[in-house]
Amino acid sequence: MMRRHAFIFWLCILLPGLLSPAAAAEGSEPFDYAWLKGRARTLAAAPYVSHEGELPKVLQNLSWDAYQQIRFDRGHALWRKDDSLFRAELFHLGLYFRTPVTIYELENGRAAQIPYSRDLFQYGKSGLKGAHLPKDLGFAGFRFLYHTDWERDLVAFLGASYFRAVGGEMQYGMSARGLAIDTALPRPEEFPLFTHFWLEKPGPGRDTATVYALLDSPSATGAYRFDIRPGQHLTMRVDAAIYPRKPIERLGIAPLTSMFLSGENDRRMAYDWRPEIHDSDGLAILTGAGEWLWRPLVNPRQLRFNAYMDSNPRGFGLAQRDQNFDHYHDDGVFYDKRPSVWVEPLGDWGEGSVQLVEIPTVDETFDNIVAFWNPSRPVEAGQELLYSYNLHWGTRPPEPVRLARVADTFTGLGGVIGKKREYYSKRFAVDFAGGDMPMIGADTTVTPVLSSSAGRIEITSVRPQHAIKGFRCMFDVVPPDNTERPIDLRLHLEAGGRRISETWTYQWSPPPAGERQLYNP
Repeated sequence: MMRRHAFIFWLCILLPGLLSPAAAAEGSEPFDYAWLKGRARTLAAAPYVSHEGELPKVLQNLSWDAYQQIRFDRGHALWRKDDSLFRAELFHLGLYFRTPVTIYELENGRAAQIPYSRDLFQYGKSGLKGAHLPKDLGFAGFRFLYHTDWERDLVAFLGASYFRAVGGEMQYGMSARGLAIDTALPRPEEFPLFTHFWLEKPGPGRDTATVYALLDSPSATGAYRFDIRPGQHLTMRVDAAIYPRKPIERLGIAPLTSMFLSGENDRRMAYDWRPEIHDSDGLAILTGAGEWLWRPLVNPRQLRFNAYMDSNPRGFGLAQRDQNFDHYHDDGVFYDKRPSVWVEPLGDWGEGSVQLVEIPTVDETFDNIVAFWNPSRPVEAGQELLYSYNLHWGTRPPEPVRLARVADTFTGLGGVIGKKREYYSKRFAVDFAGGDMPMIGADTTVTPVLSSSAGRIEITSVRPQHAIKGFRCMFDVVPPDNTERPIDLRLHLEAGGRRISETWTYQWSPPPAGERQLYNP
């Protein structure tokens, strides 16, 4: 089960001038991104050093409720007294966040470490006594606030290389990561860590905040730059320089992490009173050739791994297309307001694949969905891998789908109502809306282009859906006898020989033979 992991603190002689007490006493040190890349490259040539768990027991044993009692004193927020559109606040160590992170303030090309102080935090009813904590404890991460709302944060970096942001809805949801290593292989996944951050002081009136980060793990190091611009769609420009320590079998670039427990297309875990529970409902891909793909997410019985081969992809992302409150009825965490995240590659990414991992889960508090770009070229020690991309956070995709797009996917038992079922089949109902569909008249024939990797397709139909100004394609899939092997489905709609919709792609695993109920009266 995937969790948001804690940071690992790196402290050794490779950064003598930056981390030593003497350097701290002397004040700030010169800093720029080229220097950071050089440090990451040098670090990759040395053995990995882990300091995970070197935290006072009293912090390691905190409960969730106790940890929530620890609050940063906003009177100490960075840039609070400056003419800045941003403020930065720091997270305390404890609970899942057990390895200190070093944080610096960067101004005019010089970096000064922000020392931990017990006076920066209010401990409430946590049971902690600030006077009993080490003076050099360190931090767990940070968050940014924007001048439009000094109460709610818009970006948070907390846990391993995880970070998340909000769009205009000011609602957190899924997360992104700096790097993924060996996800969904038959061995434990490796979670690289952001061990050091440099927060650049924004100039007066500047609407973009810049963060630098050093990444470290047993298999790789990295230097990262984030340029963060808030808005209805918050945009992050990410520049990453990755330095492998050793060969990496499965490298994940621009990884996204989300949760899908149950939805209208997959009710395997629909035990809750709420109709749907998910942070994202599908994976969207815009291929290098310009084809739009939409893959609804599922909560599978067993781990699923899919790779969508491509060359120089134009974009991909995990999306929450369904934003209808009545489909969730959650007035606590508001799944209808969860942002989508779209990855926009910059430059030539070459050959590779967008990879999707779906992990079984019985609990909405665990992330079980991962998507990332995996380059085809083998990853070897000593390389420098450079990637740049934009991350767009918001409830609407920044890249408009000019074709009709998938609005809903429904599944159920196949067959003809009122007739006895002689065999098991699965019904799929796929709704398309948008594009040119509102212009299609009654004299125009809309046809499905539909394929299945196994079994057979029957009872196919396409008919208008006036409520959404679109069309619904319905069909049944009859699986081969006694097999549970996944069946891959693809569908798009055409009119007059011309494509009018994006491509719906789906992977369905037939249930065991003993569960193929026909429900005949």
